[in-house]
Amino acid sequence: MQLGLSVSDSDVSSFTPLVVLELADDTKAEAITWLLNRIRDKQKNGGAELLVDQLLFPAQDGQKSNPNVFVVGSTLQRLLKGAEDVGLFKEFQDGIMRGFTYANRESFKDFYGDGEGFLSDAECQYIIKHELDTLRAKNEEHVPGYPKVKLYPGKSVVRRLQSKGVLVQYFPLHNKEDLKRLSFSWYKKIKLSFQPLDDIRHYFGEGLALYFGFLEYFTFALVPMALIGIPYYLFDWEDYDKYVLFAVFNLVWSTVFLEVWKRCSATFAYGWGTLSRKKAFEEPRAGFHGALGFNPITGREEPVYPSSKRQLRIYLVSVPFVLLCLYLSFYVMMVYFDMENWAISVYNENPNFGTGILLFVPSIIYAVVIEIMNLLYRYAAEFLTNWENHRLESSFQNHLVLKVLVSLATLLITSQILNQVMEAFLPYWLQRRRNKKVHKRMRRVMGDKELPLLEQVQLETEMNTYLGTFDDYLEQFLLFGYVSLFSCVYPLAAVLVVLNNITEVYSDAFKMCHVFKRPFSEPAANIGVWQLAFETMSIIAVVTNCALIGLSSQVKAYFPESETQMILIVVAIEHVLLAFKFILAFVIPDVPKDIQVKLAKLEFDSLEALKKRKILEAAET
Repeated sequence: MQLGLSVSDSDVSSFTPLVVLELADDTKAEAITWLLNRIRDKQKNGGAELLVDQLLFPAQDGQKSNPNVFVVGSTLQRLLKGAEDVGLFKEFQDGIMRGFTYANRESFKDFYGDGEGFLSDAECQYIIKHELDTLRAKNEEHVPGYPKVKLYPGKSVVRRLQSKGVLVQYFPLHNKEDLKRLSFSWYKKIKLSFQPLDDIRHYFGEGLALYFGFLEYFTFALVPMALIGIPYYLFDWEDYDKYVLFAVFNLVWSTVFLEVWKRCSATFAYGWGTLSRKKAFEEPRAGFHGALGFNPITGREEPVYPSSKRQLRIYLVSVPFVLLCLYLSFYVMMVYFDMENWAISVYNENPNFGTGILLFVPSIIYAVVIEIMNLLYRYAAEFLTNWENHRLESSFQNHLVLKVLVSLATLLITSQILNQVMEAFLPYWLQRRRNKKVHKRMRRVMGDKELPLLEQVQLETEMNTYLGTFDDYLEQFLLFGYVSLFSCVYPLAAVLVVLNNITEVYSDAFKMCHVFKRPFSEPAANIGVWQLAFETMSIIAVVTNCALIGLSSQVKAYFPESETQMILIVVAIEHVLLAFKFILAFVIPDVPKDIQVKLAKLEFDSLEALKKRKILEAAET
């Protein structure tokens, strides 16, 4: 692991900088000194035992730069011990993924010499983040220089400084050489091949690698649907009610797609060491507040907020608000249908160029209104979820996902091309403008003197912050809903989604490499709550497709005089298909057999080691 950077040109304090830490420019000197001492102090004294140094930017255009920007690094030994602290899993000499221990480091595969290159960049930066996040107050009653910023023993120092605006941001630095190689193999060459998921995981971590793995898997899984959909669309499928068979295939596909993904996800997670890894104890969110109380698990004082009060906020405010928004979305949809019918009637009465253009007006108005409603609803959903005061970030994200998923039916027609422009290329263009200004300022101030680290940090501090995979998964969820719900009546849906996702791979890769700051690695064994969201959509698809089958003239022809009987039979078929879906989900194992064997062997070895330890302890006593 070499970033090829040094903190200064001198040899006094040169180390490999991994993380940038920026404090507010008016931070009190005593607070800075206290924080740096805590970061540098030995672990036995309650410090993080990391390396940290200040970056001094030259004044630019007569304006003083923020003097409180620091880079954080670590010795290799500290990183290896930190790998054990965070519970990293690495491949052992016998080929099984085992929890890394510093004492047995030489027994792990790919560990040579002093361990240089054993940990990936993303893992090193994750370890530093963990050490900073777990830096806790000792006996301080407040942050030095800030009497109102209270502390108590066990409180996370970094989270307190973040919540009070003293700590502006901290983020991992890009590795320019590794990023160049990754960009070339990932998106700069237009080719039909698999993504370099291992390289993505090495650079960005497991969470992002799983997203791109899912995006790739989803795209390839849509190919059969697309190949079947093209002839259905071309050869008078509507006239012959062939979409009945297409709907049945759609139901089987959606179930098999999700079950096989679980197996793929387990394979990725095992190879990356996250499948068996115990989830780290989650600290309270920075924005979580409440009366100071006692945590029975950690034995530390921390804010406590009554769960009953949170539930009241959810069920008396958030749920009614979401239902109201759902009603409004359906009301707007009905207005759109009325406008569409009116435009068609006007065209039928007087078909000409003007009335032909009028046919497109309702759709354009509807798309604009829905986009505005989407932005407003997203803001309101985030505000309400924050107001509910969830203790953990995972709980916050789950409730936010649920709110957003409830009101999605009207968003399925949103233009994906517009989304990609807004999420990738527009921010990139703005970032390029900012980068040029920074380059000019640095060159004007420093002349020909090269300061690559200062310039890189200056550029990256002004880049946009990546807010996680929420919006990326949401877009794929919308597309999955579009295919599973409506592809039987519009068979080209899968074709369009495949084309969209091919461009999505390149646009998402581009924005991760050039638009956003490098995010910290987020260890993940699966796609989390999104798996449940996709499975829920596939169940809804059963109901929708059965309803479409019941509306077909081919089915109605069998029940010319008894519509009630037809409805009962369609409902019965729906229940049979749901039962088949759940049986299929049960029959297909979530974890491949070979990985199950390795996990069982790991558990057996752990139990045997525990037995031996107990025998030794008994012999000593």
